[in-house]
Amino acid sequence: MSIHAVVWDVDDTLFDYTTADRIGMRDHLAAEGLLLGYASPEEAVLRWREITDQQWARFSAGELSFEAQRQERVRVFLGQGLTDAEADAWFRRYVAHYEAAWALFPDVLPVLDALAASHRHAVLSNSSIHVQERKLRTLGVRDRFEAVLCAAELGVSKPEARAFLAACEALGLPPHEVAYVGDHPEIDGRGAAEAGLRSVWIDRAGAWAGGDGPAGRHRIESLAELPALLAPDSRFGAPSTFR
Repeated sequence: MSIHAVVWDVDDTLFDYTTADRIGMRDHLAAEGLLLGYASPEEAVLRWREITDQQWARFSAGELSFEAQRQERVRVFLGQGLTDAEADAWFRRYVAHYEAAWALFPDVLPVLDALAASHRHAVLSNSSIHVQERKLRTLGVRDRFEAVLCAAELGVSKPEARAFLAACEALGLPPHEVAYVGDHPEIDGRGAAEAGLRSVWIDRAGAWAGGDGPAGRHRIESLAELPALLAPDSRFGAPSTFR
């Protein structure tokens, strides 16, 4: 079964979101004089990430708009009933520090170069097009992707099959001819597999100790493994070549 296109997640797959968020929030809190209330900068950042996950889940469930989840993250973190404008201003100050730390993972450009002639490429993210288009352009890779699709505009989020199928439709390809690469074993990995795409889970931290990965998901620890996995003679369920 030939794979003709790769659809990519962005954050923590192509772009090192976790590191940028950690550095950006640490620097932002220092600038705002807010680190004194925590035992360490790491504790403060961990609290921010917990709140981010909670509010993002509400956005994914359709309870909040993309803008509202950002505002709620700030209100909960600060414990203050800020207006929308006040919360937006605080978030913008954080974003300035966060963007200063933006970077691709080192294996991204080599694999995009290796697959440029053989596969088409698109992005599917649980973010907004405004955010991810700007990020990809700033990182110098927007022209590598035919299409960028995001949950805020699609009205449906991963792991829903409709999100993955929308990406296939944008490419004009059936799901079995498309691979999806993402960092989350459930949101990306399970969702893509259940939608009929070849699901590739990038497990950079080596968190899975059970072989190839959860059922239906190819597990890799580096994008350097991807070209071999997408070769015409690959078989679904074949073991990872990276050890």
